[in-house]
Amino acid sequence: MAESEKQTPEQTEMSTQQYASSTSAPHDPESGVDQAVVGPAWMYKPLFKIGKWEAPYFASPEMQLYLVSFVCFLCPGMFNAVSGLGGGGQVNAHDVNNANTALYSTFAVVGFFAGSIANRIGLRLTLSFGGFGYFLYVASLLSYNINQNAGFLIFSGAFLGVCAGLLWCAQGAVMLSYPHEHEKGKYIAVFWVIFNLGGVIGSLVPLGQNMHSTAGNVNNGTYIAFLVLMAIGFVLCWCLADSKHVKRKDGSRVIVIKNPTWKSEILGLWETLINDSYIVLLFPMFLASNWFYGYHFNAVNLAYFNVRTRALNSLLYWLMQMVGAFVFGQLLDLKGLSRPWRAKLNFGILLAITMGIWGGGYAFQKTYTRETEGLGTDFTDSGYIGPMFLYMFYGFYDAAFQTCTYWYMGSLSNNSRKLANFAGFYKGIQSAGAAGMWSLDAQETPYMTEFASCWGLLVGSMLVASPVIFFKVKETTAVEDDLRFSDETAVDVLGDTTEMSGMDKSHAETHTPAETLRDSHDERSTKE
Repeated sequence: MAESEKQTPEQTEMSTQQYASSTSAPHDPESGVDQAVVGPAWMYKPLFKIGKWEAPYFASPEMQLYLVSFVCFLCPGMFNAVSGLGGGGQVNAHDVNNANTALYSTFAVVGFFAGSIANRIGLRLTLSFGGFGYFLYVASLLSYNINQNAGFLIFSGAFLGVCAGLLWCAQGAVMLSYPHEHEKGKYIAVFWVIFNLGGVIGSLVPLGQNMHSTAGNVNNGTYIAFLVLMAIGFVLCWCLADSKHVKRKDGSRVIVIKNPTWKSEILGLWETLINDSYIVLLFPMFLASNWFYGYHFNAVNLAYFNVRTRALNSLLYWLMQMVGAFVFGQLLDLKGLSRPWRAKLNFGILLAITMGIWGGGYAFQKTYTRETEGLGTDFTDSGYIGPMFLYMFYGFYDAAFQTCTYWYMGSLSNNSRKLANFAGFYKGIQSAGAAGMWSLDAQETPYMTEFASCWGLLVGSMLVASPVIFFKVKETTAVEDDLRFSDETAVDVLGDTTEMSGMDKSHAETHTPAETLRDSHDERSTKE
């Protein structure tokens, strides 16, 4: 252990006392479950069996990821389907742009502090509150379609920003802190595929209802269908288990704060910024990761195509997001390469496709301007195929960029408290970027200017983040760092000492919790 990471005698004594109290916690004689740390026994039994195959138990990281993924499938996934139509499905995008500016402005503020809120009130309540805002926003679009109530639309956008900041923070904490280190790419990919399936299926709604329409805006039935789906997603939020109940198959548990207070979480946010200051080098990537949405949806899809073709493009866009997430999920967990080399390899691939895809976008953007009248390209037109493939690759790129960014964050820690803060930083700054682009579009900025800002910010942000990617990503995260600002002990994280991958109790009793966790992690990694 490095000199700066050694515990003082007082800290060592305190850790030993915490460890001793944890090992003496009562057990359920029938289930063998440590009731002082984990939840009821039913949470750890397979939900159902089909032949020899068993479904994951409820409190497993896999099942919790699926729950969060389907919540996002039904709430932000459907929101993306509406947004992907350009202008929220309206002909005049001005009021929708203002609503999106309000949305991402509040999202940016709340998102930055959402990690502290999530750590204090728990991920289930955070996710549940977040889901409601999506329902209200689509209700305001339905209202606007009927009576042009811009005030309600803009208010709903601002309220959704508050809710979305909380929902996405909870999602990020689950996706990044629940899996083992060697599974993080897979978890990110699984989430992104299920989430964007919502955009794909959601896009089928307006495509089917507007297939024979040449109007500019979608009909009321489209919005009503989205409302029903989002209501189901909001209810599903309440099924999430508390982080303290989540237990992996090997008996290890998630690193959480046992008794958080508002004061401890605000201080924890500050500690994260001070002790992990390198995270600021990723902030430009956070900013760039949604900056291009306004350009994709309004400057390309809305400006260039008619309503039924926009619906088809939206479907293809989200479908390619699933492909992009799958491809990069595999690359990020690539076997045979160390984690630092995987980080560098994916950085190089991401930079290459940034130049390739956006280079093609530059050639396309030169063919029309904001002043061009009556484009309205239909998918039956002879010139449709080229722009269609470009828009598909834009969707692929979005998933690639965000999957890599999430993985880089997740490679820096396994602590749910720290990762909740990281996810909050990510979504807050990301939303500030999205607000900037929606504002630019509302001011009728030239399309080529919007395009240049997207491409330049993406390349520049990757260069700024490169020192973190090349030098901070290690083969494994030092457990001393993950436990340093947590009141969790090795037993809390690994479970009973009998579960420590064969590590005997005498070892645990003669080592600090951080050392015990590190050695058990190393032994488990060797076996894997």
